[in-house]
Amino acid sequence: MYDLLKIAVMTSRRLYRTDLSDARWALIEPIMVAWRAARAEAGLGLSAPVHDLREIVNAILYVNRTGIAWEYLPHDFPPYKTVYDYYAKWEAGGTTEQIHDLLRGKVREAAGRSEQPSAAILDAQSVKTSANVPESSQGIDAGKLIKGRKRHIATDTLGLLLVLMVTAASVQDTTGGRDVVRELAGRHPAVVKAWADSGYKRSVIETGAVHGIDVQAVSKEPGQKGFVPLPKRWAVERTFGWFMLHRRLARDYETLPERSRTMIHWAMIDNMSKRLTGESTQTWRDNPAEPGEPSLT
Repeated sequence: MYDLLKIAVMTSRRLYRTDLSDARWALIEPIMVAWRAARAEAGLGLSAPVHDLREIVNAILYVNRTGIAWEYLPHDFPPYKTVYDYYAKWEAGGTTEQIHDLLRGKVREAAGRSEQPSAAILDAQSVKTSANVPESSQGIDAGKLIKGRKRHIATDTLGLLLVLMVTAASVQDTTGGRDVVRELAGRHPAVVKAWADSGYKRSVIETGAVHGIDVQAVSKEPGQKGFVPLPKRWAVERTFGWFMLHRRLARDYETLPERSRTMIHWAMIDNMSKRLTGESTQTWRDNPAEPGEPSLT
C-alpha cells in the first residue's frame, strides 16, 4: 500500500491496477535511465525530457492489459502519440527485448535455475487479426480455420520466452518450427533438448540435430479426448494462457508483425516483474525431474 501511495504522489493522478509498483519499476529503471542518457549524449533530444519514463511504461502496460486502442488511452497518461513513439523506439532499438531478457534471467535465477536454459519447448498459436492488419501479413490456418497471424515460440521449462516469431497464420507449424530451432540454437547455445507436439514433421527434428538440439515429439495418449496437459509440453500451453490474460493479445491488432512481437514481450515483462516482486500468485507448479532423468532446465 505504501508503494501505491508513493506512486499516487509521484503521478498526481488516481492509480490504475496496471501501474508499476516501486519494486517493479526498480527492476527496469536502470535500462530506461541508460537509454535516455545515451540519447542525450548522442544529441538526439532537442530539449529537456518532458515525460516521466515510468509513466510511459505504465501507459504501455495499460494498453497491453486492457486491450484498448492507443487513441483511447486515458487523458491522465502522456499523449497517446507520444507513448506510441516511445513504444516504437524501444522496439527498434532493442530496449524492450533487453528488458525482457534481463527479467527472464532474474526469474530463472530466482527459481534456482541457471540463467541460460538447457531445454526448450516448441509450439505455435494462431489468432485472428483486426481490420487494420494488411492482407500481406496475414493468412488462413487451414487446420484451425483461423484467418490471422501465427505466433511461433520456444520457451524454457518454466514457460518463459526464448524465441518468438510472428508470421501469417498460413505458415505451417513445421516451417515456423525449423526457423525457431535455428534461432534457438543461435540465441541459446546451451539448449541441447527440445520438445514439440506430434504435429511438427521430421524436418524439425533433423534441423535440431544439425544444430545439436535433440528435438522430441510428444504425442497424445491413444484415445485421449479434450485438453490434457502433456508431460514436458504443458508449460508452453501455460505461456499461451499468460498471453490471453492481456486483452491486446486476444486478437492481433498490430499493423506490423514486429509491433505484435513487441506487445507480447511487454505482456511477459508484466508477468515476470510481478513474479519477481511477489505481486502475483502462480496457479501451476513446476514438476521436478523424474528419478533417473537428467536435469534439463
